[in-house]
Amino acid sequence: MERCRLVFSGSGGQGVITAAIILAEAAVLYENLMAVQSQVYGPAARGGATRTDVIISESNINYPKVIQPNVLVCLTQEAYNKFYPIIRPGGLLITDNRFVKIQRKVDAQQKELPMYRRVMESIGKPIVFNICMLGAVVGLTKLVKPESIMEVLKERIPQGFLKMNREALDLGLQMAESITN
Repeated sequence: MERCRLVFSGSGGQGVITAAIILAEAAVLYENLMAVQSQVYGPAARGGATRTDVIISESNINYPKVIQPNVLVCLTQEAYNKFYPIIRPGGLLITDNRFVKIQRKVDAQQKELPMYRRVMESIGKPIVFNICMLGAVVGLTKLVKPESIMEVLKERIPQGFLKMNREALDLGLQMAESITN
């Protein structure tokens, strides 16, 4: 693995920043990689535009911001409209097909996934939408092992919520597997 630059974007309350922190912690604590994570909030804490950058590397990271991501995740139309031009040519663009309508073709692999719908059908609680998205990212990129994500979750969330988060992670992994096979 050389260096992977990711941008997760959506709106406040969707958990994109939490997902980015979990990914970065999994890389550093359980995969022996270097990682940095930074975030930008919109004008509102909930419902405003949110962007979080993650860089994962085997070597030192000298600059914490992502200019051209290898992986761009957009969970709202506003995020897609704002960020689709920054994806690195040949990168991976992941969107939720309930909230984002792809309007322009970009020089990237575009994966439109029913993440929110699958979470609601299988689990019934939108609070784990971000973990499903994280599962899809992990499944498509293989940046870290799913077990590393679960180890971070065990440290960050109450025991009573682990099963639901594991189900959400597995949903994302299954979606990724179904489109790569």
